[in-house]
Amino acid sequence: MKQYDVIVSGGGMVGACLACALSGQGLRIAIVEATQSEDRGEAGYDERSIALAWGTRCIFDGLGLWEALAGAATAIHSIHVSERGRAGMVHMDREAEGLPAIGYVIPAREIGTVLDAAVARASDVDVLCPAVLTAVSHTEAAVSVTVRQDGRDTDLQAALLVAADGASSFLRELAGIDTTVTDYAQTAIVTNVTPQLPHHNIAYERFTPDGPIALLPMSGQRCGLVWTVASGQADAIMALDDAAFLEQFQARFGQRLGRLQRVGRRQAWPLRLVSASESVAERLALAGNAIHTLHPVAGQGFNLGARDVAVLAEVLVDASRRGEDIGSAPVLSRYGEWRRQDHRNVTLFTDSLARLFSLPLPALGVARSAGMLAVELLPPARRVLTRLTMGLSGRTPRLARGVKL
Repeated sequence: MKQYDVIVSGGGMVGACLACALSGQGLRIAIVEATQSEDRGEAGYDERSIALAWGTRCIFDGLGLWEALAGAATAIHSIHVSERGRAGMVHMDREAEGLPAIGYVIPAREIGTVLDAAVARASDVDVLCPAVLTAVSHTEAAVSVTVRQDGRDTDLQAALLVAADGASSFLRELAGIDTTVTDYAQTAIVTNVTPQLPHHNIAYERFTPDGPIALLPMSGQRCGLVWTVASGQADAIMALDDAAFLEQFQARFGQRLGRLQRVGRRQAWPLRLVSASESVAERLALAGNAIHTLHPVAGQGFNLGARDVAVLAEVLVDASRRGEDIGSAPVLSRYGEWRRQDHRNVTLFTDSLARLFSLPLPALGVARSAGMLAVELLPPARRVLTRLTMGLSGRTPRLARGVKL
């Protein structure tokens, strides 16, 4: 039986980030990942990007990885929030925070490449891939797992097992952790577009009766497009030719960037909220989508998962330095309690936005417009919203301040 300190189930961005955070801290880590990494290929027009909050940029900095990512990142200097057909708006700007950016947009391909390379360099991280975790058992002092790889079973043992295995987490279900699932009956259509006018590093979030839409600044004067539609309309919109697709989106977004001139390959993702009742169990910690899968409004999904990583790594490293059992209930409770309020705040924030702006009542529309105008005119209120968006509200872990563990 191979011995480790931490076994991470899931080698995606959250799992790989955690392995990078724990590497070099006197711990032995194993990653179990079911899917072999595909050739990430070269940069192209259609590459998908992820919005990183400023706090997440700091986490990558604390991991020593931001320098490798910075060249592919497009800074978000400001965020413009509005509602179609209403006068109210909110404008969040980097200058109010005294920072070079509110966040960044970076190709997912680039993040994956940098994380893969960092994990490969780490002598204290073993990667089992493609492999699946098939069984879990506990003793008072350890957790044991069976991993199937190349038709053979291997037994691993560690002080702690981490579930970074996504919204349909096998480990979460095996531990009997309840989840609340809300189907939004919406689908996010994701693609890239080129507008007529420069984006000037402005991110746009616009609410419509059908759902929120967003344009995020990217390199090459492209914009990442997220168009939320009723699920019953998704197939018809996906079937439109490029000209008709751009025309319909333009009618919802408006002319702030002139005419939209080009659109790339589209993908569609059904939207639902998945929220776990607990983030820890016996010798188990959940992270990323295993705890929370959010509506993409405000772009908080991966950023919330990155903060899970930053807090969990800090709790485990500090406990290890004190000679504590890193998988014990007292240690894991520190992680769960620390993350609870951030999970609640961001889940409530994104869920409320998705629901509130979908209601067609005229009186509610007037109230929404007045509320946005009030936030815009009250700097303290705007700063609270900006810092929540930037991932800087509440108790901030060391990595989210760019400080190494």
